[in-house]
Amino acid sequence: EWMIVANVNQSASGIADLRIRLKSPTSLEKEVNADVEMGTKGLRMLAGAADGLQSTRDQLRTSRHYANVLYNIMRGGIFDHDYDVERADLSSYLQNANKKVYKSFAKQLEQLPEVFSVQTLRALSMKSKNADFQRLCLEYLPLKFSRRHGDPSRPWNKFSINTRSEVDGSKILDYEGNWRDIFQNWEALAHSYPEFMDSMIHKFLNASTFEGYNPYRVTKSGFDWEVIEPNDPWSYIGYWGDHQIIYLLKFLEFIEDYYPSRLAEYWDKALFVYANVPYKIKSYYDTLADPKDTIVFDHDLDHKINGFKEKVGADGALLRGQDGKVYHVNLVEKLLATMLAKCSNFIPEAGIWLNTQRPEWNDANNALVGNGVSMVTLYYLRRFLAKFRAIVEKNASNKVEVSEELVQFFKSVVLTLETHKNSLEASFSDHERLQIMDGLGMAGSDYREQIYNSGYSGRKASLTKNELLDFTDSMLPYLEHSIDANQREDHLYHSYNLIEVAAKKGTTVDYLSVMLEGQVAVLSSGYLSPENVLNLLDNLKQSALYREDQYSYILYPNKELPRFMDKNVIPASSVKSSALLTQLVKEGNRQILEQDMEGEYHFNGNFNNAKDLKNALEELEANLYSKLIKQEKEKILEIFEEVFDHKSFTGRSGTFFGYEGLGSIYWHMVSKLLLAVMECSKSAIEQGASEEVVQGLITHFHEINEGIGVHKSPELYGAFPTDPYSHTPATKGAQQPGMTGQVKEDILSRMAELGVEVREGKLSFGAGLLQKEEILTENQDFRYIDLNNEEQSISLSAGSLAFTYCQTPVIYTFGKEKAMEILFKDGSVKKHNEVILDTDTSAKIFQRTGEINMIKVSLPLHEVPM
Repeated sequence: EWMIVANVNQSASGIADLRIRLKSPTSLEKEVNADVEMGTKGLRMLAGAADGLQSTRDQLRTSRHYANVLYNIMRGGIFDHDYDVERADLSSYLQNANKKVYKSFAKQLEQLPEVFSVQTLRALSMKSKNADFQRLCLEYLPLKFSRRHGDPSRPWNKFSINTRSEVDGSKILDYEGNWRDIFQNWEALAHSYPEFMDSMIHKFLNASTFEGYNPYRVTKSGFDWEVIEPNDPWSYIGYWGDHQIIYLLKFLEFIEDYYPSRLAEYWDKALFVYANVPYKIKSYYDTLADPKDTIVFDHDLDHKINGFKEKVGADGALLRGQDGKVYHVNLVEKLLATMLAKCSNFIPEAGIWLNTQRPEWNDANNALVGNGVSMVTLYYLRRFLAKFRAIVEKNASNKVEVSEELVQFFKSVVLTLETHKNSLEASFSDHERLQIMDGLGMAGSDYREQIYNSGYSGRKASLTKNELLDFTDSMLPYLEHSIDANQREDHLYHSYNLIEVAAKKGTTVDYLSVMLEGQVAVLSSGYLSPENVLNLLDNLKQSALYREDQYSYILYPNKELPRFMDKNVIPASSVKSSALLTQLVKEGNRQILEQDMEGEYHFNGNFNNAKDLKNALEELEANLYSKLIKQEKEKILEIFEEVFDHKSFTGRSGTFFGYEGLGSIYWHMVSKLLLAVMECSKSAIEQGASEEVVQGLITHFHEINEGIGVHKSPELYGAFPTDPYSHTPATKGAQQPGMTGQVKEDILSRMAELGVEVREGKLSFGAGLLQKEEILTENQDFRYIDLNNEEQSISLSAGSLAFTYCQTPVIYTFGKEKAMEILFKDGSVKKHNEVILDTDTSAKIFQRTGEINMIKVSLPLHEVPM
């Protein structure tokens, strides 16, 4: 019997000790087995604390849920113990964040017990009049077990799994992650620890910039950004475009469901800040001139910020006003900065302009940057604005104070929208599209330049409730008009489009092939009716995106790529139409093109892009061809684009085969589809859609879920089907174990499947999207981890199933009527004829007080849909 053991990170003394112990293999084998058992128990405790343990007849599905939860907390982290805060860790965090704030509050901190609750911390912070102390306390997240996600083979990826001190082995609470990763995983974690939703939102907003974007990486101590390193070919900078909208929106929706009045508490309180990232986005007209080169790295500012951080702490990376102090704003301003960034890059009937040097969710669409516009973000922006409107409408405050500079930006955007609103009745001309693009783009550009050059003045101006509502009422029709304009003939929707801007022609829009990402986003937008949702899903299954062998969906249609000899072939008619090209061929000049022995014409093989061709034409001008070049320069460039179609090149997505490439299923997007269909199914029921439509949507949900693969054979799946994986290429099984955002979507879908829902602060249960195959047919023990981190067991009878929510066990049984029993720790029992908890009882669950031992729910069997 062999054991393969990785006993890593050992000192010389440790290795010497191991040599001696290897001479007693029997005792060492026992020690290893004991350690494995202890590690397994530890993992179960961690996953159980995040509601990873369930008991149903479908053990494959419950095993997959366990794996999803485990991967989710491996990336996003898990809270150390309920809502406990350790004084020592908090003190260390504050000292690292802001030395001055820590010094001011050190004595108060010393008077706190060694361990206390996050509620105590927030109460303490709110008694203070120090905005930075309040902010840092509200942001505090005592997470552990987190590590960055990414491919270790890529040289720019740096990792730190920081769980134990290398000095004394003591516990370390720490987290870090790429922005686009960690906030996704927190979405699922938030439902197990709702009281930390505030902190997640504060962390999100306080690490975003005044321009409305987010830096690259988030850590417990703050945030950091990519830098330009002259000697590193991998170094690059930019802002991804989609995260600020949909990730933030999910947290806003969650907190409104759990704590309906919580956002109102922060509405006009200056508890938020801006990240000061040393990037300068170029002016609108500079961006227009070269939309692929739009951000300047400010080396002096980078050096200055790092100097501030050494002196002040992590808060040295926060934006300061003209007075040199950290600039504070309220929740409304932070939300407006996020929305206006997207609105200022809105192009009617096209999407949101991708002009910050990075793509969106799909990195493989990297070449879309500059000429590309995103309908994906537009779909999400529509949902965001609708939610923002609802929040404003119910808020009691009639006006709010916002930075004077942002108010001017806000009013310029509204003016442009109002000026052109009559065109919404038809379609926009190319000229009018450019006029709107100019108006919105200049509004954003003027705002940025003002802050870059002078900083915030500190002066505030009022925005009324009606002005905020009017803004959403002006913008939403533009977005919905664009959604309608982007429905394809096959009833699917465009994902990304291409624009071409010319002063005389205006802004023209070209379309790319269908992509799964756009279907998911438009389903999530909240704009489509239940009937249109079902129509889209029916057509999606009949489209080129459906991969029948895996009964699932690829990101874009597979295609046959041209062979090498089929590329770079200039049509003879194009050569003959150009006097310059004809002359060059005749003279045997190969600077621009050449003719091969078979008579085919080819551009110079050293040209990477049109810029290289322009440079070559400029070199020719010094010779005998200057007159012809002057006449035909644009024509030659047009022929070059016709041959290569660089404008439509999306990046790796159009030429690679693994990962997010051709023919490959990228499972995260399929899980996003699953979650979107779940949301649409619930919405259809609430809207009173017909039985036929509702059942059609539920059928699609289960088909998509089956395609994800937990019931597939290992041969078909290509791995253990209970483990999530990144992608499945056309010629292989599943690849790369799934530390992706996929697990978050699957966790959220699973809870909806079990009928768990929170609305208006009330927790409710129902048949949801359950299948009868999950109901136990024989007795079974449900082993779970309780709130004291101890393993417990509940005997389940046939006809039931069990799971935990906020670590409170919930038992479902199935009969004829709805009923519920709440079993309290003190032995008392409350019975109800409904399956919805009141706000007080729900709060006990959310706050993980331990007062409730168990919830027993009885559901009518006939309500289980399948």
